[in-house]
This record gives sequence, C-alpha cells and structure tokens, in this order.
Amino acid sequence: MKRTILLANLFFVTTFTFAQNDTIFLNNEKILCSVKEITEDAVKFSYPEEELVNSIYKNSVQKIVFKNGRIQTFSESTSFKSIKNVDDYENVSITQVESEIRGLFKIGEVSSKSKGTTTLSNQERVKERAYRKLKIEAAMMGANVVFLTHQRTEGNKAGGYWQSGSSAETNLSGVAYTNKLPDYNDFVSLIGENKEFVTIEQAKLWSSSSDLSKSAYKKKFVINNIMNENGIIMIKGNLEGIKKYDSFKVVSYDENTFNIFYEDKSTTYNITVQI
Repeated sequence: MKRTILLANLFFVTTFTFAQNDTIFLNNEKILCSVKEITEDAVKFSYPEEELVNSIYKNSVQKIVFKNGRIQTFSESTSFKSIKNVDDYENVSITQVESEIRGLFKIGEVSSKSKGTTTLSNQERVKERAYRKLKIEAAMMGANVVFLTHQRTEGNKAGGYWQSGSSAETNLSGVAYTNKLPDYNDFVSLIGENKEFVTIEQAKLWSSSSDLSKSAYKKKFVINNIMNENGIIMIKGNLEGIKKYDSFKVVSYDENTFNIFYEDKSTTYNITVQI
C-alpha cells in the first residue's frame, strides 16, 4: 500500500513539474525550462528558478512542448536523414552554408579525390564520383552532414609537343557532422556483460580507390572498456589481426549488430559486429 502511494505521489510530482515548464526536446535529451524567445537560428530559454538566458541552435531541437500544451516542431532538425550503416551514404547531405551545421556534433575530417582515366573523361562524372566518395566516407564515420571547406576542379588538358596532357580531376575536403549521436547509456545496456563478439562484415575505403569495398569478415572482437567521450561512444578493445589499434568509435547500432570505425593512414574501415 505504501509503495502504491509513493509511486502515485512520484507520478503526481513529475507530472506537475512538467506541467509548470516548457520542454525542449533535443536529439539526445530533453530540457525543462521556460522558453524566452525563438530567433531565426536559435531557441533562448531559462532553467527553472533561474534568470540567466541560455541559447541553443535550432538544428539540434526536434520540438518544444509548451506548458499550455502547444507543440512546435522544427524543420531544421527533421530535415536530416538517418545513417544506419554505410549503405545509407546517399542520406548524407553536403553544404557550404555555415548556419546549417550550427548545433550539430562534429565527427571528423573527410576528403576525397577523383580523376579521369583519359584526357577525354567526362568532367561532371569525375566530380560526381568525388562527391560520392565523400558521402561514403562520412557515412562510414556515422555522419549525415558534410560541411565542404575546399573544392578544386580541373578540366581535361590536351597535351602538346613539350607537355603531356592531363585528365579531369576533383579534390574535396570538409568536416563531417551528425545531428544525433548514438546513445551511450542505451548502448551499454544493450551490450550488457558481454565482452567477446564476432564481426561479420568489413567495409573499406582507400583514398586512392574509386569505390567502397565490402566483404565478409569473421574476426573476434573483445571489449575491454566502453567510454563516453563528449557524447561519442569509444571502445577500448582488441580486433583479431589488428595490433596497431585498440580504440574504436561506435557509429551505429541496433538490436542485432553494432558498427565500429577506425582509420589506418589513408584507409577508413567500418566493421559490423554481431551482438
């Protein structure tokens, strides 16, 4: 009886607390607050019983539930597509508008290069391959947005008596972001006490290759420690056959598998591990 009353009181207090505040729903958390202002690119708010005004970019806000019950959603957040695995690389968007990455989580640096095989190569196709490789690398890292910082495109150049010709070439570089990081607590709960796993697939991308390489990959993977590094899930562990690296980034997971990422010089790897 006492337990029932206690739970009822707890439910009442929780409900009352929510009813007296606005609630901002982010991609990985929610904030009880009083919303003060919604500007062109940010939401300004104060925490309960505080006067200090804080600000958060709209890119990271999914919706606001106001204390009067009204719900406001934000297209900035819902416009991002999810990346479940490297096959979703087409969901990666590329932008050169800085405001579109405000509030997103930085994942890492990406770059790609594509070059035609002859001086008659189609320049647009060469450029398309470079953009495709950039998206693939971002997806391998778990990113769904690339902020393009550099682009250099050169067309075909015919050779002459004193100079050889050159084919079309495109070089790209940028910074990879995501609007939603994998949830650390949820992942730890999913893994539980398990320490030893078996990998089932390897995706590999060389900087000089024209496309992604995928193959069956049966290796033992041992987890020594799972860490939360500023929202990014990192695993200290051992991948059979790989002695140089013991740190792997978790880029995605579901009920049956999780994917880890690491780089070796100019090659990026995305490994699927079976749970």
